[in-house]
Amino acid sequence: MYSATYLEKDIFDVVDLLHCWLKRHVIQESLSWLEQKIEQIGNSANPQVFFTAFSAVPRYTGKDDLKLTSEDLKAASTIRRDWSPSHWSVDQAARALLVLALPHRNAEKYLRMLEQVFITADVGELVALYQALPLLRYPKQLRGRAAEGVRSNMTAVFNAIALRNPYPKDFLDNLAWNQLVLKALFVGSPLHLIQGFDQRVNPELARMLVDYAHERDRANRPISYELWRGVGKFADTGMLADLERVLAQPHPQSTVSLGKSSIEQAAAALACAECPLPEAQKLLSNYPDLQAEIHAGSLSWNSLVYNINN
Repeated sequence: MYSATYLEKDIFDVVDLLHCWLKRHVIQESLSWLEQKIEQIGNSANPQVFFTAFSAVPRYTGKDDLKLTSEDLKAASTIRRDWSPSHWSVDQAARALLVLALPHRNAEKYLRMLEQVFITADVGELVALYQALPLLRYPKQLRGRAAEGVRSNMTAVFNAIALRNPYPKDFLDNLAWNQLVLKALFVGSPLHLIQGFDQRVNPELARMLVDYAHERDRANRPISYELWRGVGKFADTGMLADLERVLAQPHPQSTVSLGKSSIEQAAAALACAECPLPEAQKLLSNYPDLQAEIHAGSLSWNSLVYNINN
């Protein structure tokens, strides 16, 4: 769970950073409009000021990508650990600034207002809101709202909370976290973009993943190679039998070539390498080429992702 401190002064730094990024993409007239609305929202008791501005943002800013540099992303993660807005657009950054401008001294009133924003938002607005979740005040009180995003039947909204977002790993309990991972598999979202996946793998999740693999296998449907990334550390003898089957004969519908092996075989080998059971290491020794690549560091979860995407 979340241990680093994210203080009020950090929120001011986030605001400055977002404002700096927007200056590169937004003409002065639009930037002046945004600054005026931010000031009005901070001083206004009328919530309609916020709702009107929040909805109007794209008309003033456009929807271009922010196109952040490595220095930008380093600055972001320095302020808020693991915050990586590499995929954010200009309008999403502007909407984050408007939300961060909401009066917050009265926690109950602030949270009630924020909930109203979520309830009335369209898909594009929801994406911006869920992406901004790790930057907002009273983060522990927003767990229920995050869970709603996980349950969303809109993939774009689900991905906004599940992928490249540090909020789930920092604040969701294991039950909600495990549901997020299973949902990502179900909708085809990449597990490697779930922040903190390796750190938050747990025995119950490993069992759920294997059960899901069994369901897919019975339906003769392909299984994501990334599934095994959540199994190895907590594999028991029964799970090792599943890994042995994948190593011996990967699913024909999901086999992607990776040299002499398939991507599924490589993933199963990596899962065996992470398993503390002696039987797992014995199983891995039956595949000396894969074992040698793992020991040499040339085969890893990151290299599998790279090979799939390039």
